[in-house]
Amino acid sequence: MCGIAGIINFTNNIIDPSVIKRMTDCISHRGPDADGYFSENKISLGHRRLSIIDLSSAANQPFTDNSGRYIITFNGEIYNYKKVKQLLTDYNFKTNSDTEVLIAAYAKWKNNCLQYFSGNQCR
Repeated sequence: MCGIAGIINFTNNIIDPSVIKRMTDCISHRGPDADGYFSENKISLGHRRLSIIDLSSAANQPFTDNSGRYIITFNGEIYNYKKVKQLLTDYNFKTNSDTEVLIAAYAKWKNNCLQYFSGNQCR
């Protein structure tokens, strides 16, 4: 199971990127295959990856969409991502990951993208 960390700073202080690295180092056991970081202004994201679906480094996170506008770190599994991917014919996919399908769907449909996905539902 992957591990994710994030900080949103509501003060005027810029986040020190080393803080998010220390956070993900603490959960390194959750994702031994790769680590990644994003830090800009008041937002930082960190990810420890356990590679399951797409084993290539192209699927490492945090993941940025083709436009560079959206960045995601995701821990989960979208069971029907291949079906949803077929609906996104205007997106140039670089990976075979469900994370890229998620971010591409969000870029196209915004919050309405959720209606297309099937995942594990807690009951």
